[in-house]
Amino acid sequence: WQNIKLLLCKLLSRYGKRPVLLACACVQAFCGLVPAVFPQPLLFLAIRCLTAVCCCCINICAFSLAVEWTLPAARLWPPAFLPFCFSLGTMGGAPLAWLSPSWTYLHLLLALPQIVCLPLYLYAPIPESPRWLFNSPADQKCLDLVKLSASEAQTARGHAPSDITQLRHPTILLRLFIMSYLSAATALTYYGICLNIGSFGVGVYAAQFFSGLSEAPCLLVPLIRIGRRLISMLALFLSGTCLDLYLLASVFTLSLALLGKLCILAATFISVLYCIELFPTGVRQLCISLVNLSYRLGCLVTTFVPPSPSGAISLAAMIVYSSGPIVGCGLCLLLPETSGAPLPDSLEDCNRQPKNQPASALWRPW
Repeated sequence: WQNIKLLLCKLLSRYGKRPVLLACACVQAFCGLVPAVFPQPLLFLAIRCLTAVCCCCINICAFSLAVEWTLPAARLWPPAFLPFCFSLGTMGGAPLAWLSPSWTYLHLLLALPQIVCLPLYLYAPIPESPRWLFNSPADQKCLDLVKLSASEAQTARGHAPSDITQLRHPTILLRLFIMSYLSAATALTYYGICLNIGSFGVGVYAAQFFSGLSEAPCLLVPLIRIGRRLISMLALFLSGTCLDLYLLASVFTLSLALLGKLCILAATFISVLYCIELFPTGVRQLCISLVNLSYRLGCLVTTFVPPSPSGAISLAAMIVYSSGPIVGCGLCLLLPETSGAPLPDSLEDCNRQPKNQPASALWRPW
């Protein structure tokens, strides 16, 4: 995954986010047809790995493009809308799986709509990243003007720090550590619940449907206007509290688990936006990829957590799932508030981000 992340960074820097997004959407659409036509176990595993890479690229590009082309006041709506669409797909997948008589029909039902929608992707007015266009060498004259302006600025105030220097700065390292921990903890909790959703006493199809239904209210999160840091702390704390109550309660266990899953999903997409707003332009894509790598490592660790002898989530596993978000809630206190602020372009911009937000500004629009 680390090599894939680094390769993705190079692809995004060279070709831009829009071509990579469209290419991955096309590859993912046709990958769904291969298991239906050639039902071979090894081929299926290879195709699933390729599909996972495409999904990762699509998520990174879609989140980044949506945030970059949105005004700061409404920047939280795209990260909330994309998981809402994911929850609709999760709910729709449950009846499709229930109605499909075999795996072949299920793969066809999932792949054909994506292939039909490919012309919409290719001809839709999806914009390219404005910052990539600014740094693209397509217009040599514009690039020369930018270089001339940069050299004059360097002459006036000294040499600008390189990307490696920015990455080694204590501020960037601290933020990278905190966001990587938050990503790993949220992934461990989220997928720990998802992989054990069938152990709550309902059927697998009903569990899949209610799992998606519980995530739909994430679209309402942008209406809570209390800043990035406070909403992240609130979501993490509520998620850990719900899972702790799950250990103590004998009723409403499914409701508590799904509520904790909703809160951890909210914390996840808020942290994605938070990560974009915390790092300067020169190292932003690399830092996002490293944080996303931590998220995937958290997903991987989830598969090694053993269940209880009855098949349900064990006590030790639930303690791990609940304690990770609560610890992350405390780490958020070390992060600045970025709500409504422009994206930082340098270390100086990062250092100017406020540590505390006055009470009179808590209810400003996003």
